[in-house]
Amino acid sequence: MAASEMRALQRINLDHAEALRLLGSVSLGRIVFTRQALPAVRPVNHVLDDGDIVIRTHEGAALTSHAQPAHSTGVVVAYEADAIDPDTHLGWSVVVTGYAQLVTDPVELERIRGLLQPWAPMEPVDQAVRIRPELVTGLLLTATGGAADTTG
Repeated sequence: MAASEMRALQRINLDHAEALRLLGSVSLGRIVFTRQALPAVRPVNHVLDDGDIVIRTHEGAALTSHAQPAHSTGVVVAYEADAIDPDTHLGWSVVVTGYAQLVTDPVELERIRGLLQPWAPMEPVDQAVRIRPELVTGLLLTATGGAADTTG
């Protein structure tokens, strides 16, 4: 969009429910975790499962080695997903901060495998990580006086 065509943008904070609804409308996001005392970011696909974010990964992945077993509190991570039009700059962004736990129950792991297929070919993706949201924030970017399409 040329500078002469730029519109004023309005930022609208989303409530918890709307932010999770939008997050569930896309399948790709970014997980942020700590690796060797530094932040690490990985693109992953996800599914919402009973209000939690679930991703699949392989056994040797850095995140898998950092996620805690299901019977523990988990390790703190952030998860971000968005749908922002590159031309109009309209859309939304959602950030979830919560605890990541490795799914260890074989029945639950098999159920998750049926819900979520890996988006990129790689090593066998036989692990799953569940993120239980503690803090959910979302932002809608819309043109002043108008509403953006948030259907995802």
